Amino acid sequence: MSQPPKARIRQSFERAAATYDAAADVQRRICARLAGGLPDAAPARLLDAGCGTGAARGLLQARYPAAEIVALDLSTAMLRRLPDACQRLAGDLEHLPLATASIDLYWSSLAVQWCDPTRALAEARRVLRPRGRLALATLGPATFHEMRSAFSDVDAYRHTLHFHDAGQLATLAATAGFSAIACVSHRETACHPDLRALLRAVKAVGANQLGSGRRSGLMSRNAFARLAAAWETLRQPDGLPLSYDVILIHAQA
Repeated sequence: MSQPPKARIRQSFERAAATYDAAADVQRRICARLAGGLPDAAPARLLDAGCGTGAARGLLQARYPAAEIVALDLSTAMLRRLPDACQRLAGDLEHLPLATASIDLYWSSLAVQWCDPTRALAEARRVLRPRGRLALATLGPATFHEMRSAFSDVDAYRHTLHFHDAGQLATLAATAGFSAIACVSHRETACHPDLRALLRAVKAVGANQLGSGRRSGLMSRNAFARLAAAWETLRQPDGLPLSYDVILIHAQA
């Protein structure tokens, strides 16, 4: 299954730049979890690959106050929301605009799922110096399983990205040349008062693009009502759930 075209991904995050921070509670929790596995040895230069509006910047600065941080994102609107003093680069994780062996730590939280992971991991390995470190958070196959379940009685279109599992990602990391690969998975769940609020939250963080097999037109009122009814069967005490199957990967170049 193909991923969305990069132009559509960029447009989605351009539109979400103004709403991202207010809606990104799960994304901040994942950043904090990923930061917990960082090495003590301070990198001279690190890359925040897919930095968004800079959710990880405070964590990285607190951990490595003397490090040079390079913030890279596909969306220039996201980059514009970073502090003026920040070193910013517009770019694609599959084609990093950085010299070979120029980075000591490659950090990326919730960006690689929008890429071909083979290419993204190969680029991460290329820009890392010998014995540099990889810290990566991405999403696994159970992500948004509630969405697939609720839509299963409504239509046969594709409603989530294609996600690789932890074993597949570990294999791809080894093929890219990484060693000492550690993969840990955990679940994060966001709850919303109703379906419209849930869908708005997904759109607010830019996570509403799909590749081939997606619905190309608007849902009918009847289809939306059926979807809402199906999701109601999954309701938890805190609201309608939407789960993130989080995979954290730490490795050495």
